[in-house]
Amino acid sequence: MNLLHGVGDFFSLDIGTNSMRIVQLLGDEKRGWALSKYAYVPISEKLTSDQSDVGKKRLGEAIMGAVEQAGIKTKNIAVGLPASKTFTSIVETDTLPKKELAKAFKYEIDKYVPMPMSEAKADYIILGPSPNDPAKTEVLVSSVEKAYAETTMETIEKAGLNIVAMEPEPLAMARSLSIPGAMDATMVVDFGEKSTDLVVVYKNQPRLVRSIPGGFGNFVQTLAVGLDVKEDQARQFILRFGLAEDKIEGQVFKILSRPLETYAGELTKSVRFFQTNYLNGKVGGIVLSGYAGMIPLFSEYIEARTNIPTMRGNPWQSVRTTPEQQRALASVASEFAVVIGLSERSND
Repeated sequence: MNLLHGVGDFFSLDIGTNSMRIVQLLGDEKRGWALSKYAYVPISEKLTSDQSDVGKKRLGEAIMGAVEQAGIKTKNIAVGLPASKTFTSIVETDTLPKKELAKAFKYEIDKYVPMPMSEAKADYIILGPSPNDPAKTEVLVSSVEKAYAETTMETIEKAGLNIVAMEPEPLAMARSLSIPGAMDATMVVDFGEKSTDLVVVYKNQPRLVRSIPGGFGNFVQTLAVGLDVKEDQARQFILRFGLAEDKIEGQVFKILSRPLETYAGELTKSVRFFQTNYLNGKVGGIVLSGYAGMIPLFSEYIEARTNIPTMRGNPWQSVRTTPEQQRALASVASEFAVVIGLSERSND
């Protein structure tokens, strides 16, 4: 099982808070991708959080149900790992011939993992020369708690599947959403139910990976209290009216103004941190995903607060789909960023 590297023939699985996504692509990065098989299955948070043997069995059955719905035949699967369960960082090391560097780093990786290696699964990718110092090489290091990884593997393998790769969700998301050929850095932001994943991509490589606590659920709770309504209704208000100040007397925007300021402040802080560490780097664009791409006027708000061009991301930008597939996926297409990114992994 690889944490980061290429895996051959496989399909991908992303288990979210409220739904499960499965994708299998045909093609490759050079020739282009085409959507072969897919499934979108609503699930309950109770199902994914139940760690009992019965709960794991039910989750495995739900996964296999989605696989059958998609019509996928291969048993090889790549799985996304939540940012909250992983640690990812970019480190610099002395430049050596690739084979020597790989051999040396294999024995030094424990320096960069924030837990004993006996309790972790870790992997790394050599990114290449540091943009700051050609005499240095940047290496991306990622780790996950071994107990969590083994529980995930057990659940999926007992269902009859073979995990050939696990990857932190932010890295997969950045792969599908970053702007191809961008000269400046791009900050990719996924506003999730419970947290925000953030990746700055520069010169086609991830250079900063962050997970910010607090997500869309916090906005919903704040609005529900402020309007004295149920959370389901508050959720509908945000997704329907967004930050428009001429809808329902601008109450959504007014009540959410404080958490919005905090949110925009975290993005600005990340931009500043990146540009301080990469002196010639400039964040030229922000790409929004998840709920950030669904809330009306959210992108306009972030652009105004950060002074950086901001747009809604399109995880399908490099994937060919048929008109029938487009119609079937229209209402949920924006939720596929992680699973498409997992499927766009190379075999290098």
